[in-house]
Order: sequence, then C-alpha cells, then structure tokens
Amino acid sequence: MNKSIFEEQINRENSGSAKWDKNFLTSLYGREDVLPMWVADMDFPSPEGIQKALMERLNHPIFGYTVPSETVFTEIQSWLKDRHSWQIDKKWISFSSGVVSAIGTTIQAFTNPGDKILLQSPVYTPFFDMIKNNDREVVNSRLIIEKDRFEIDFNDFEDKLKSGVKLFLFCSPHNPGGRVWTKDELLRIGELCEKYDVVIVSDEIHADLFHKTSKHYPIGSLSGKLADRTVTLMAPSKTFNIAGLQASFLITSNEGLQKKLQMAQTKLAFHGLNIFALTAMEAAYREGLEWLEDMIGYIEENIKVAEEFIAAEIPSLHVMHPEASYLLWIDCRDLGLTDKEIKDRLIHQGKLALEPGSKYGPGGEGFVRMNLGCSRSVLMDGLNRLKLAFS
Repeated sequence: MNKSIFEEQINRENSGSAKWDKNFLTSLYGREDVLPMWVADMDFPSPEGIQKALMERLNHPIFGYTVPSETVFTEIQSWLKDRHSWQIDKKWISFSSGVVSAIGTTIQAFTNPGDKILLQSPVYTPFFDMIKNNDREVVNSRLIIEKDRFEIDFNDFEDKLKSGVKLFLFCSPHNPGGRVWTKDELLRIGELCEKYDVVIVSDEIHADLFHKTSKHYPIGSLSGKLADRTVTLMAPSKTFNIAGLQASFLITSNEGLQKKLQMAQTKLAFHGLNIFALTAMEAAYREGLEWLEDMIGYIEENIKVAEEFIAAEIPSLHVMHPEASYLLWIDCRDLGLTDKEIKDRLIHQGKLALEPGSKYGPGGEGFVRMNLGCSRSVLMDGLNRLKLAFS
C-alpha cells in the first residue's frame, strides 16, 4: 500500500465532523480558527475495502431490519486469533453501538445504585461520567509516573479493591497515556480481582493500535479464570477510523455475565447494530490489516517527529512515549501555569485545540493530549502552534 494516502489533506468541514465543525469548535474553545487536534478521530481515509463494502451494500435498495451474518462473527474470531492469539467462541460475542454505551450497559448489568466502581486516573473521561450518571460511586486508584510512564500502585489498587468494589473499569491500552500493560501486570490485576470477587470490564478499543515495540494482550485471553470474570470491550472504530458508524462488541465467556448483559440491553431496547455498522465491521476485519500496518508505521513516524520537535524547540514540555495509539500525552507542568492558563495560551496564542489533561481526572492536571492521527504537514502546523503558545 502507498503511504501517500496518509499525506492527503481531506477537507472535513461541512461533513458533520465533530472534530472540524466550526460551530462546534466555537462552542468548545470559544473560537473557530483553532487547529483541531483534540478528539480521538484520525484524518485518514478509511480502508478501501470498507468503502467498497459500504458502496456495494448501498446498491441494494432496501434497508430493512437486519441481523448479523455468520461471517461477521467469523471475521471477528479470525481477527482476534490472528492479531491477539485469542481463540473465542461465537456465543461469547454481543454487540453495542459503542464502547461508551457498552460501559453503561455493564455498569447497569453488574452493579446497583450506590455500588463502588474502581478506575485508575488519569483515564478516559466517560469512565467517570458513566459511573456518576448511573448513581454509582467512583473509587480511584491513581496511576503513578515512574521513568516517564504510567505504572500501577498495586498496594493502593488492592486497598481500593478490598473497600467493597464490585466492578473494575480498566483501560487497556491506556488512554490518554498510550501505555500497553505487560502480561505480568495483567495477571496481577486478575489475581487481585479474583481475590476480592470483582468483575473486570476492560475497555480495549485501542487494542489493535499497539506499536512495533509493544504487544497488547487482551486480559480475558490470559487464563480461564480471568476470562470468567472479564467483559472485554472492543471495536473497529478507532482502528480503522469509522467511529461515526457506531459499531462495537463485547466478549465474555461467562454465561451468567452474558445473561445479565442481555437483560440490561433488553431493558434499554437495544436490539442490534444497523446494516452499515455490520457491513463495515465485517469488511474491516476481513480486509483492513495491510492498511492498519501502514497506518501504524506512519503514526510511529509522526510520534518520532513530535518527540524530537518538542525536545528541541519546547524543552520545558515533556512527552510520555506512547506504546499504542496515535495520542500524545504532554507534560506542561514545568511551565508553572495553571490548567486555565495552559488552555488560554493554546487557544488564543497558538490557536490550537487540544484536550486538557484535567478532563481525565486526578493526575491529569498540567497535561494536554494531542492527536497525531493526521498528515505530516498538519502535524508540523500543530507543533509550531504549540511552540507559539508557550513562547
């Protein structure tokens, strides 16, 4: 595949893009003339195989009620076996319109109002939102930084588990830090969750985006005991840049958990994915590997460019090297600025829209998240704006 497709600058204005819509940017950042490098949405065209499959389905003029074909299941199974060495049964799979929706479903399925749910901040913002919106209690075992990467404080983790936690919301690979957890870390998590009888809900939406120097292990794949207390959330959305099609799936080998999930979805009147979500999901896992490998290679080059630029041109900032995904977690604490001052500098001096670290909970203060899923020229524009913001 020609990597030049990742150099294309496709005009996404007036396409309903949340990332680029000027009115939406104004509502979020107070002005429309900022370069959007915030939400986890790449600017790359999705694989041709997905585009072709959707066009072929459009050629059929009827779009009635639909059910997933057998090939949707077999493509998911083949993908997980080939990419993650994880052999799963078809009956372990259920669908959801998105990972955030799936998080809400699991919270309602496995806990009751007032129950304690554990997370590890800083972490993907909807973890907090879904716990609070469902009237559950947030319990936080904050990640620590050692040698410029996130680590788990297992003493604190166990203390929090033993406080009566019912469910652990796990982010693997980690968003926003890009951390890929090791097999030993995952097994330790499983051991402790088994000890205190805690259900693990593992958000693995970035699972396919691990870099060449890393290896992602689905936590539910490591042992039968772990599989039996884990619900794994996955999707082709981040992997193949098709988030707008709203397609994800849940995996659990535990029949009891599966029944509770089905009951929760029934109460929510969720009956399955739409025609185009299923079509795109099947095509992604059947035909998307070459595109994915080329895209990851391009992202790795973008990360190298960004890290070298920041080290040379903005040495007061520090970067947490991502082991997965296209997101860069940038440490601005040495600037001595408040989060509001950092945001104001970025928006009004650099005209750059990034995600403020404070959104990700305790431990995110003084950081920002930058999306590198863009062409090299857009990246350089963003890096120069970042430099201008703190000049």
